[in-house]
Amino acid sequence: MKSRVIWDEIGESEDDRERMLLEMEQECLEVYKRKVDEANRSRDKIFQAIADSETELAAICSSLGKPYVHLERTKRNASSLKEELKEIKQQLEEMFKVRCDRLNQFLEIINQIQRLSMEINPMECNPSMITVNEFDLTVRRLEELQRQLHLLESEKTDRLNLVLDHLSTLKSLCVVLDMNYKETVLEIHSSLEEGKDAKSITDDTIEKLVSAIESLRDVKIQRMQKLQDLASTMLELWHLMDTPIEEQQSFQTVTCNIAASEHEITEPNTLSISFINHVAAEVSRLEAIKASKMKELVLKKMISLEELRRRSHLIAESDNETQRTKEAIEIGAVDPSVILDQIESEISNVKEEAFSRKEILEKIEKWMAACEEESWLEEYNRDENRYSMGRGTHLALRRAEKARVTVNKIPGMVETLIAKATMWEKERGKEFTYDGAGLLSMLESYMTVRQEKEQERKRQRDLRRQLGLQTAEQEVQFGSKPSPLKSQSAKRLMKSSSSGPEGRRQSSQLSKPSTPISTRDLRGFSRRTDEETEVSSAGRKGTDAMSASRKPFAAFASEDNCPSTPSKVASVDAEERSRDTGTMQMADQIQEEIEYSFEERRVDCLTR
Repeated sequence: MKSRVIWDEIGESEDDRERMLLEMEQECLEVYKRKVDEANRSRDKIFQAIADSETELAAICSSLGKPYVHLERTKRNASSLKEELKEIKQQLEEMFKVRCDRLNQFLEIINQIQRLSMEINPMECNPSMITVNEFDLTVRRLEELQRQLHLLESEKTDRLNLVLDHLSTLKSLCVVLDMNYKETVLEIHSSLEEGKDAKSITDDTIEKLVSAIESLRDVKIQRMQKLQDLASTMLELWHLMDTPIEEQQSFQTVTCNIAASEHEITEPNTLSISFINHVAAEVSRLEAIKASKMKELVLKKMISLEELRRRSHLIAESDNETQRTKEAIEIGAVDPSVILDQIESEISNVKEEAFSRKEILEKIEKWMAACEEESWLEEYNRDENRYSMGRGTHLALRRAEKARVTVNKIPGMVETLIAKATMWEKERGKEFTYDGAGLLSMLESYMTVRQEKEQERKRQRDLRRQLGLQTAEQEVQFGSKPSPLKSQSAKRLMKSSSSGPEGRRQSSQLSKPSTPISTRDLRGFSRRTDEETEVSSAGRKGTDAMSASRKPFAAFASEDNCPSTPSKVASVDAEERSRDTGTMQMADQIQEEIEYSFEERRVDCLTR
């Protein structure tokens, strides 16, 4: 309306007015259209922003591995596009934070992986090989990287422990070999020095450590072998020269490792060059002493060999050879070390043979001890005052009883010795000798003499019985008991009757005393078979005196008719084979031979 008032005042025509109104309408329409277009463009921008946000949100959810949630509910709840866009922006910001956190986790793990890879193998490690893929930030990928990181951490721990073990081994080798550990380590890598936390664990460092350890171990083995050779030589020299224990104490650490292995030698400076030179100097000193005392050593070994043979009752094959060897050593005609080796070999052979002879020698000693008791029993039976009531009579009687038991075991001992010696000779293929005489010939000769004495004793017992019968006939004819004068006349009559050929023969058969046989006789039985006959014939002298001097109630069987044997004293084994078949076979003979007289039994009862 104002335009009309203005137009009226101006005086515009109707046409102008219509034209101006039309222009105004056109201008208003253009403004409206422009505003509508602006509103449409603004709406389109909001739609585009919403779409872009949804796309970006979907991409983030996809990279994080989360499912994309459609926003229809947001659209329904939102009253306008701006509110919808605002809600989407809020969700997008939240997902951006989640993505940023996930990306930081990836970056941290990848950095650790790259750092460990550089520590383990810097030559092959390439940082560009492990990068962050922003389109793959899923939990699965994160777990894969974490597993890879754990593997690298475990490998680092193993490598670090391996390096520390190698360093410990290297240090122990340096201590044993007396080498500078610090210089050796610095030559490998500077980080391996003691006091530094970060140690190089690369393949190159480990290979250098292994190479250094092998090199030092080879040096250790060489020095150990050299030291053990020196120790063996030292022990031989000590043994040869009988070095006192006091002088050996300072080198006990050397000799105690003579058979040790490489890993057993761990003491400091045990294989140092200075210590090995010290041991070598001592060995050189001992060898110099050995060279000066070799003659004395050879003589000592020869004496030891002779003593060993003497204890084993072995006789050298040739004494002249031993004497010639001594003379050759004195004049320097032979090398004493060669002779010493021969003597050592001979000593070893003699020891081996002595060990095989040990059981038989013990039985020989028991047999000789039994023969010693037999010899004592003969002396006891020849003693006319053995029944006197003096001090110690009961002890002599008891010993006589024990001696008789021991003497009765001699046949079993001899049988056992013969069996053992025969078996030994079959195994060894040579004769068993005792002080140069064959043992089997000694035993056979002894048993032959014993059988002869047994036969002689039986003949004497038969003659005594015949004399007893003659005496009984005389008592029946002339009286119940002859007077002392008659007994003396009877004795004279017996002597006169024995002066004839028949009497002399009976007298010689009656009173054959046993002649003691010494140890030398026993050992030479095999070489003196002819002399046995002479000894046996000499033992038949003086039978008249023995027959006439028998006391009343004396035993008809005399125990003094067993052969005597060597005078060696040893313990008698009560469990010998005489307890078996040998003793059972002689049971009747023993019971018949041991007949105690009335006086002997009476004295034994009184002394008890």
